[in-house]
Amino acid sequence: MLDRLQSIVDRYDKLSELLCDPDVTSDTKKLREYSKEQSDLQEAYDAYNEYKSVSEQLADAKAMQNEKLDDEMREMVKMEIEELSEQSAKLEEQLRILMMPKDPNDDKNVIVEIRGAAGGDEAALFAGDLYRMYTRYADAQGWRTEILDASVNDLGGFKEIIFMITGKGAFSKLKFESGAHRVQRIPVTESGGRIHTSTSTVVVMPEAEEVEIVINDADIRVDTFCSSGAGGQSVNTTKSAVRVTHVPTGIVATCQDGKSQNSNKEQALRVLRARISDKIREEEEAKYSGERKSKVGTGDRSERIRTYNFPQSRITDHRIGLTLHRLDTVLNGDMGEIVSALTIAAQSDALDNGEQAM
Repeated sequence: MLDRLQSIVDRYDKLSELLCDPDVTSDTKKLREYSKEQSDLQEAYDAYNEYKSVSEQLADAKAMQNEKLDDEMREMVKMEIEELSEQSAKLEEQLRILMMPKDPNDDKNVIVEIRGAAGGDEAALFAGDLYRMYTRYADAQGWRTEILDASVNDLGGFKEIIFMITGKGAFSKLKFESGAHRVQRIPVTESGGRIHTSTSTVVVMPEAEEVEIVINDADIRVDTFCSSGAGGQSVNTTKSAVRVTHVPTGIVATCQDGKSQNSNKEQALRVLRARISDKIREEEEAKYSGERKSKVGTGDRSERIRTYNFPQSRITDHRIGLTLHRLDTVLNGDMGEIVSALTIAAQSDALDNGEQAM
């Protein structure tokens, strides 16, 4: 691994030279390409340089132990070695993670589907809460959100909502959100004050580019219909809503929130490509799930991954045993601690499975 890290340092330094070359600075395409490559190497470059610095300090401190020292100085050297050893171990772990194969989808935009499942109107209301949680988290990250399709119930919740989040690293931070989300609270429709349990399901898919998933016109069937609002009532008289069916797989995508039939068809095709890509990815992962199954990111849509308990203001992620007692702030978009914990757990799983050796 150290040889690979040194090659990263060498490449980073070479890119620094190239970015100062007049032939590169005058070529917008090359400038953008080299700048992005160097940016991608930055974290590993900084971590490895820090690791080398700490290693040198640790070697010097250990060498001092062989010198004649008074008791006070010997104790200081001992403490310094302990601190540097701990720092070195942390940096080594960080480098192991940085050198792991990167998910090629991590930097992609995502398409998120949320559906009310068990619980009727209460499940639809909770689907709305989840939608607001993700959009507020996206806002905090500087990402952009766009509704592609939605079915609203009479209470203002969502029977189903499909939306896109556009921003660098969106999939890397949200890919562990797929699964069944359970809520425990007193529904607004409950007159007796009893706590009910309902669920909504979340599916997070990386956006698939046209070059990745090619859909032939002969393989799709396009149906148009009038878009509808809450309760199913028609909100216009033109057939602007579009349903696209991919005949070979039977996968369907619908969009009615655009201003025209063409825009709805374009959005439906984006969803369709993501669903086809996700299906292919699921099938590939299933081949290895028996041999290597992570506690996070299994992609099982029926798996209950998290519980939101309102009476105790408690949120629990069952995959990693994380419990937080600040449900209100999490639902307001403060998901950073959960996202980080899930990412670290997935990285730990990958290291345990030997995906990268030192």
